[in-house]
Amino acid sequence: MTEPQDRVWLASAVELATESVADGGGPFGAIIVRDGTALATGQNRVTRDNDPTAHAEVTAIREACGVLEDFSLAGCTLYTSCEPCPLCLSASLWARLDRVVFAADREDAARGGFDDRAFYELFARPRAEWDMTVESVRPADAFAPFAAWNAEAARVRY
Repeated sequence: MTEPQDRVWLASAVELATESVADGGGPFGAIIVRDGTALATGQNRVTRDNDPTAHAEVTAIREACGVLEDFSLAGCTLYTSCEPCPLCLSASLWARLDRVVFAADREDAARGGFDDRAFYELFARPRAEWDMTVESVRPADAFAPFAAWNAEAARVRY
């Protein structure tokens, strides 16, 4: 894509974000594009649906994967109204998107009441310093699901 095309898709993502606010969602919008065609859109639905994972980027990724009937979005670009938070960036990596292009940045989000800096900083600290406990309790069969996966001849590799 060229920068003028990027700006057109970003304008649409910003419009989706603004519409989301009027519809009871958060101020975030996203569009997934492949070969110059929009495959899917997403709006933040966290507060509307009481779903902490219903970020605009995640909802767009889910929809695009449904359209393509594939978990891989290789060859696609995610346009989003704001710099992806760690959740959305991770989802973008797992979806194998080729590009992520955003309008507002994390500083803009913080000024708007959505400060993700604490999460970025958290991942840089040792888990022992986190407010939420993350620990391993390892039963004898902890590897059993992976052994079953490895033994499954018809598994879909990803």
